[in-house]
Amino acid sequence: MPAHNRRLTFAVSAFCSWFYQSGGLYTMSSPSTSSSGTVRMNAPVFYFAASFILIFGIIVIAFPQASGAWLLAAQNWAANTVGWYYMMVMTLYLVFVVVTALSGFGKIKLGADHDEPEFSYLSWAGMLFAAGISITLFFFCVSEPLTHLLQPPQGEGGTAEAARQGMQLLFLHWGLHGWGVFAFVGMALAYFAYRHNLPLALRSALYPLIGKRINGPIGYAVDGFGIIATIFGLGADMGFGVLHLNSGLDYLFGVPHTQWIQVGLINLMMGAAILV
Repeated sequence: MPAHNRRLTFAVSAFCSWFYQSGGLYTMSSPSTSSSGTVRMNAPVFYFAASFILIFGIIVIAFPQASGAWLLAAQNWAANTVGWYYMMVMTLYLVFVVVTALSGFGKIKLGADHDEPEFSYLSWAGMLFAAGISITLFFFCVSEPLTHLLQPPQGEGGTAEAARQGMQLLFLHWGLHGWGVFAFVGMALAYFAYRHNLPLALRSALYPLIGKRINGPIGYAVDGFGIIATIFGLGADMGFGVLHLNSGLDYLFGVPHTQWIQVGLINLMMGAAILV
């Protein structure tokens, strides 16, 4: 598939994800003290995130080749400049989560003292797995190391060094490190929301550092950037999933690989998610 078609698919995915996940642009107040949860729209966060995503999506769709070149240059710059920091932080997150779980802090309930788990460990783990990496696991955990073997980030392809880089990135992307990040963010959200009655939002994790200023411009900026990152992540995952689905339909029924088929599949997926 041409690169500009993939970018269009991802852009449309981001728009649909934003529409469906717009509830994330709202703030749930004091979830630990309210069974229903008081939900209100956080206007500054909504307009900031929605404007950024809308403008970005329009630019990508209107100028696919230029935006693709710019995004590739930005990706290469980030990988070459702060790639080491990214891998180090991922490892630190994982270490922090494991140490916390094995220490006395691991006994702190992420909820009110009288709360009981709603799901069993098996059901909870299944939901995490299905919502976390299942849509890409079946394809990219196999294709990624093979792709890096032929086209490694550094050096010549088809060598032992290229195979080593492919396996390193495989473990980074599909191993325990990603789960460490998921757990780290979940711990921060749940602890301050359910133990300290703060809004169920990313800014609440900064309360020990900036106090009540989390309800001001700094906190709103944190939530806005968090939503933008989440939407782009959801859009990328949905784009990958649609490509997989289109490939399966092509193999089974001869459905062609076109951007409009993929846009239609995205709409079907989002419609099913909204109805369910």
